[in-house]
Amino acid sequence: MTSSTGVDGMSSTSVAGTTTSTSTSVGSSSSSSGDVGCNFLCIPDGGGIEDDCDVWAQNCTEGEKCTAWANDGGSAWNAHRCVPVVPDPDSVGEPCSVEGSAVAGSDSCDKGAMCWDVDPETRLGVCVGLCQGDLVQCTRDPWSCCPPGSACTISAMSVLILCLGSCNPLLQDCEGPEDGCYPVDDGFECASDVSGDMGAVGDPCEFINVCDPGAFCGDPAAYPGCDPNAAGCCVPFCSLAAPACALGTECHAWYDPMDVAPGFEDIGVCVIP
Repeated sequence: MTSSTGVDGMSSTSVAGTTTSTSTSVGSSSSSSGDVGCNFLCIPDGGGIEDDCDVWAQNCTEGEKCTAWANDGGSAWNAHRCVPVVPDPDSVGEPCSVEGSAVAGSDSCDKGAMCWDVDPETRLGVCVGLCQGDLVQCTRDPWSCCPPGSACTISAMSVLILCLGSCNPLLQDCEGPEDGCYPVDDGFECASDVSGDMGAVGDPCEFINVCDPGAFCGDPAAYPGCDPNAAGCCVPFCSLAAPACALGTECHAWYDPMDVAPGFEDIGVCVIP
């Protein structure tokens, strides 16, 4: 049995888009079915949104922009504030830099964008555009709020509203050399592969993008040899047209065949039948 967000028993709730080289600070929860934790980027217990501005309306004064930041000094975006737009700002798709930590909110991107996928050592990333529209519209139709080839990802309790590139996990067609194609909400989007020496099929995982490209962080019970006590396990994707699954697993459809977007009909995952 399948659903529009993945095979039963495996969480497909969003991907990471991390700002660190490890998976311990920000990332996507990979909780098993029936116990999905947080969506995309987690907010610590007790956290809440304390907004000084409206990120959708961009209602800061002239020369400023409304952006996400961590107002508690932590590692997760949890609020919005106005920050100055730097002279000669970087545009969407261009390299950018942050002042302080990646979650401090001050960066070199223009209004309507934020510095994303920041390297913790160099503090360099790339400018990603914010969704255009409103929460209701972009939740209902994420493709309508972003340029072609990207979709609106609303995460961290609606603190982050980012236009992230769509992709196919079988093709691994992300442009970034260190990016992988991971499940995000009802689709697939590009994010940094932060697996390091781990991330192979069968390895334990906590966040979806700590698995090597071609796999995602799913339920340990879904794949042979996974640690049943782990938060998740790297499970491989497969082609329904030419399945190549090992260890007695079978290729099951990721999407309900009655509710699948064109071009994604062939996506499956290798799971215990």
